[in-house]
Amino acid sequence: MCALFGFLDYGRRVPARTLQKLVQALANASEVRGHHAAGIAYNKEEALTIFKRPKPAHKLHFRIPENTTAVMGHTRLTTQGDQKHNYNNHPFRGQAGTEFALAHNGIIYNDTTLRSKLRLPETQIETDSYIAVQLIEARKELSFESLRYAAEQVRGYFTFTLLDRQNNLYFVKGESPLFLIHFPALGLYIYCSTKEIMTAAFKQIPVRFPKYEVVTLTEGEMLRISPDGKIIRSSYTVQNDYHIYSHGWFGSCLCDWDKPEKGSCSDEDYLLLIELCGYYGADPETICYLRELGYSYTEIEEYLMYPENYSAEQALAEL
Repeated sequence: MCALFGFLDYGRRVPARTLQKLVQALANASEVRGHHAAGIAYNKEEALTIFKRPKPAHKLHFRIPENTTAVMGHTRLTTQGDQKHNYNNHPFRGQAGTEFALAHNGIIYNDTTLRSKLRLPETQIETDSYIAVQLIEARKELSFESLRYAAEQVRGYFTFTLLDRQNNLYFVKGESPLFLIHFPALGLYIYCSTKEIMTAAFKQIPVRFPKYEVVTLTEGEMLRISPDGKIIRSSYTVQNDYHIYSHGWFGSCLCDWDKPEKGSCSDEDYLLLIELCGYYGADPETICYLRELGYSYTEIEEYLMYPENYSAEQALAEL
């Protein structure tokens, strides 16, 4: 999986040095979900700047201008599109009435189909996420309407973040995790993919932050934070017609999906692992078999993400 992170400093009470350290700390902590590439987007003298490289976050030095009030970041675990070609990495640049940057956590399955069906421009970018940029551009404006259109067209697993030239920060919440908090006393919003990443990032910053409020987003919600810190919400219709059930894998699957949950993970979690496994060179039967043998969600996920350290053959040999 990948990770999203960033901030919007509408209060301008936080020292620039602290914000600089915050960006690096969030990027470093987010590397737990993606270590193949990292990047950030921010506005510099009214120009949208994107800095990204095919390196883990901790090997990059993210530098933002002192007057920066919003940053949108991403750490990548490659599934589609070689990270060595930097144009495949996040954030992606788009133009729809205003220039914007987009980052995505998840996997989109129908990008090729949509590009052909809607006659969208060909692109050298191979990453599935880029289809969201093209769908927004096709509507010629960055708005809740164009975001709704994109979210309802794509099929897969996603949460999108976008930053425009006016420092509006957008969130389109799908199934992928997102943790957004607000410090009213500072006039500061900070977000990342999970609370655990946020906790790890704060441990790297020698500053004690005041109490925060959690800003909740559920699947199907969209949110815009304006440069003055005001929140506007909207929604889109969640599409449930493209799931693992459509692949017909259950006929040969060794798992009995009517069994009670194993550990703290639901059947839905395991279905997601099966849906993603092909992008990691694994097959559904292996995932099902490992679960049947009692391996946890975390262990199977580790097998998918780090096969060099943990293989199915090793797992079976240990029994």
